[in-house]
Amino acid sequence: MRKEREESNVHRSRRSVVKHADDGSVRLNKFLANAGLCSRREADTLIAAGVVRINGKVVTELGTKVMPDDTVYFHDQLIKSQKKIYILLNKPKNCVTTVVDPHGRVTVMDIIAGACKERVYPVGRLDRNTMGVLLLTNDGELTTKLTHPKFEKKKIYEVTLEKPLAQEHYDAILAGIELEDGPIKADALEFVPDTKHKTLGIEIHSGRNRIVRRIFEHFGYEIEKLDRVYFAGLTKYKLPRGRWRFLTEEEVAMLKMGSYE
Repeated sequence: MRKEREESNVHRSRRSVVKHADDGSVRLNKFLANAGLCSRREADTLIAAGVVRINGKVVTELGTKVMPDDTVYFHDQLIKSQKKIYILLNKPKNCVTTVVDPHGRVTVMDIIAGACKERVYPVGRLDRNTMGVLLLTNDGELTTKLTHPKFEKKKIYEVTLEKPLAQEHYDAILAGIELEDGPIKADALEFVPDTKHKTLGIEIHSGRNRIVRRIFEHFGYEIEKLDRVYFAGLTKYKLPRGRWRFLTEEEVAMLKMGSYE
């Protein structure tokens, strides 16, 4: 019993030391990423370029720490650490994935207006007539992780064509085809029952622009409906078209750990 009490005292002592050592400081690159300015890697480039100041002094050392009462500027812009916001939208048709549209069309930002005081941005793009799962956040580091070409994330779309997909084209899409910007193939392709081979699900990892539409247009098909039903572990389950919700803590942790594949 005495030995157990001594070990317990040691553990309490260690916890006390750790707590005392936690002064609230954070690395500068993480501070900039948390503010939604950029990713950590991009922050390192900005710091090295000498465009970041702490308390009026230019900082170029990458390991610099920011204290809670420090003031940080990027050029002449005061940077404040923001609360991280993660919003899942079931994007409707005839809605553009931009922050502001010069043509006055409805944007995804119009749909989530009033959701939070923080400025969030779409993660990737869905074209105006494509519906489905879209993530919006001010987490620059996560955005980079989910959109950078080398981090290809699983996406599943439900596609409805104006005519049945021929078997030879079905086989070719799975085997791989050559588009103007390089080869592409579906990871999985499956017809939706009772749709006369006009509606199917396609799984793909590529993030290339309008890639699903271009695959079917390559064979002369017109897409009547395109709906992204899965993106990096997120689905539109119980989320009606045109509605949004905040991600759960579990979903955020899943995205950050990349444990959705």
